[in-house]
Amino acid sequence: MSRQTLDDLGATRVDDSFDYVGGVSRQNHFGGLWDNIAIRGLAGDINNGMPLLRNGFSGNRGFNASRDTANVERIEFLKGPAAALYGTSEPGGTLNIVTKRPLWQAGHSLEAYIGSYDFYRFTVDTTGPITQNVAYRLNMAFEDRGSVRDFIDSRRLLIAPALTWRISGVTRLDYSGEWLRHQTPLDRGIVAVNNRLGAVPRNRFLGEPADGDVKVENHTHQIALEHDFNANWTGRLGLTYKHGTLNGFSTEAQPSLQADNRTLRRQRRFRDYESDDITLQGELTGKFKTGAIEHDLLLGAEGYRFNIDQLMLRVNPSAGAPYAIDVFEPVYGQPQPTPLPNTNTREEQTNHAVYLQDTLKLGAHWRLLLGVRHDRYDQELFNRRTNVTTTQSPNATSPRIGISFLPDANLSVFANAGKSFRPNSGASAAGTAFDPESGKALEAGVKFESAGRAIGGTLAFFDIRKKNVLTADPANAGFSITTGEVKSRGVDFDLSGQLTRALRVNASFTYNDTAVLKDNTLEIGSRLLNVPRVNGSVLMVYEGAAGANGRYGIGGGVTHTGRRLGEARTQAQANAGTPAFDLPGYTVAKLVGYWRVNRTLRLSLDVDNLFDKTYYTNSFQRT
Repeated sequence: MSRQTLDDLGATRVDDSFDYVGGVSRQNHFGGLWDNIAIRGLAGDINNGMPLLRNGFSGNRGFNASRDTANVERIEFLKGPAAALYGTSEPGGTLNIVTKRPLWQAGHSLEAYIGSYDFYRFTVDTTGPITQNVAYRLNMAFEDRGSVRDFIDSRRLLIAPALTWRISGVTRLDYSGEWLRHQTPLDRGIVAVNNRLGAVPRNRFLGEPADGDVKVENHTHQIALEHDFNANWTGRLGLTYKHGTLNGFSTEAQPSLQADNRTLRRQRRFRDYESDDITLQGELTGKFKTGAIEHDLLLGAEGYRFNIDQLMLRVNPSAGAPYAIDVFEPVYGQPQPTPLPNTNTREEQTNHAVYLQDTLKLGAHWRLLLGVRHDRYDQELFNRRTNVTTTQSPNATSPRIGISFLPDANLSVFANAGKSFRPNSGASAAGTAFDPESGKALEAGVKFESAGRAIGGTLAFFDIRKKNVLTADPANAGFSITTGEVKSRGVDFDLSGQLTRALRVNASFTYNDTAVLKDNTLEIGSRLLNVPRVNGSVLMVYEGAAGANGRYGIGGGVTHTGRRLGEARTQAQANAGTPAFDLPGYTVAKLVGYWRVNRTLRLSLDVDNLFDKTYYTNSFQRT
């Protein structure tokens, strides 16, 4: 997704783009504290959110606030199996956030936003050369955002510097940094009454305002050194370090309402989480021939060390001190219980990997892609409460093969197959580490683009299997379990570009069938959490000249998300006739428009949720 599309959407966070990409469905985002999606029906770590890349490096291990777009150049949604190249990822795909780089021509911009529910935002983007061989870029954002939800507002501050040093004509050093602080109360949303949504107003907060904010901080540093050995061979050495913290009090719902269908017992929790992630990556890319076959080769090695400390204090309600709230007539300010130690772990993950990918040009019309990656992984989880250490050292080989037929310069027919591997962080209710995920994916489809590349699209069919997927533990609130095996199959379609010189379009459609295939706890045949069978979107913007130096644009977008499973159900619950809980489908419209008064001033207006639709984007459980 280009910067232009992000601007069309008025996207201030990466999250604002998700509804306009085929095959993407929103998942539990921990009360809005991080980004989390499923690509082609398969979600990331339920404890930490989706795996994603930042400038080609792993960018989501640990705790990360929802990403800001102030320093984002584009978002690459990489669908299909990618583990042979990127390692820990989902078999449905991943995304790569490409940040803004320094420019060699000076440029400066200020942006001010004001919106409904006391939304205020201010950003700075400044870039240019410092010397003949050094250029800088600095992006900053400050935001104060209200909400349709009672007692919920957020504040964030982003500072993102970048430097480029042209050491010589063939060697370049790039630095990209990011410091982000995000503060907001943990808001677990509303409750369904008798499996019915809408009984409780959409603005009702069921926590305690006295808990205050949960604060998430991220510090990220990336350094990449590139050297061109000659016209055909390039080397790249990269280092990234990321530190993340999350801490604060919260009041959260228990799994079910009381018998009166209005009293909700709650837990009070305190979290103090901290993570450190350091990755070293080296790559060599080159082009060569063996006879009539042309090769595009990538050889790489990567190692990382990831440490995560998790301390959670929790107090469960009792009959004598229920710490409850009436969901219809809430009373806030009741005495708050003191939470006691519940989770206190330190986890260390280390990984060493080598990978190889070769794209072979077999004549004018055929391409063959061969890739493989081997990961040697070690995990150690120390439970400070029990003084027990759990270790595991699974190794994984992730192959990938793909073939493409190009009948002409504007059309490509392709098929891919690959395996994936991803460690699961955290621990079960028993305090034991989770087995890693493993997946297999098949994909086939067509890519096309118009002459001149003004518009292009992809139609793809996929079939994916995955084991050891984390989901909510129905028997232990706030904990997770692994499922045995799940499937996801379907078709997705994406189209973007210029329909005419004046009309721009971005459209998507997905049909996705998911199910639990094997498990000793969850209902066999049940759908996967928060994944609709059907979702789609369209965004169109018409542009024209306005005066000598002015320009205008006007357009709109519509997104549709189908019905989804809202809570995992056990096989025992299904056998007992416990009704499934679903989130209703919804369709939301928006209007966008701008007027570029001259070369230095632009005014824009975005109207989200044009018809004031009440809708529910995701669920963790029915409370």
